[in-house]
Amino acid sequence: MLAWLLAAGCDDAPMAPASFGDGAGGGGGGPALEPERYFEGRTLSFGVFETRGGAPTGRFSTEGTGRRDGEVLVLDQVVRLGDGSVQERQWRLRRVDAHRYEATAGPVAGTAKGEAHGRVFHWTYTLSLPPGDWLRRVEFEHWMYLAEDGETLLNRFTVRKLGVVVARASEVFHRRGAR
Repeated sequence: MLAWLLAAGCDDAPMAPASFGDGAGGGGGGPALEPERYFEGRTLSFGVFETRGGAPTGRFSTEGTGRRDGEVLVLDQVVRLGDGSVQERQWRLRRVDAHRYEATAGPVAGTAKGEAHGRVFHWTYTLSLPPGDWLRRVEFEHWMYLAEDGETLLNRFTVRKLGVVVARASEVFHRRGAR
């Protein structure tokens, strides 16, 4: 068992979203993660920014309210950073096929792309930062995992500039109230 854990920890090849399975079992039991359903209604999150090595460097929280506009989920999101600054964005998320998603938002350059399988959602996009920020544009990669309770979502994301990791974060979402 120890040898298996060590070998698994040394493999840097990422799993594909499809390897997490589909259907009601969602690759390990519990409900499947359908982002357009999960983020409909009110969600709250708390997260911690981390260095490449995992040391905490800051905190943030979000509050989101999602509503349907035909086949599109419109998600109004407020991000509160630990320094007191607030960012607002509106996401427009749509399902492209059984597993793929696309979305747009004000600070996103182009179209965000995502893929959901079972209880996992893999999400990538390029974010344009405010004028004067030396990074200008950074790439985000999210891996979201829905807990068996169907209400709690773990989000691990990495921020890269020119392929180099500049930050990581761990975030926990929870749905509030009826949709």
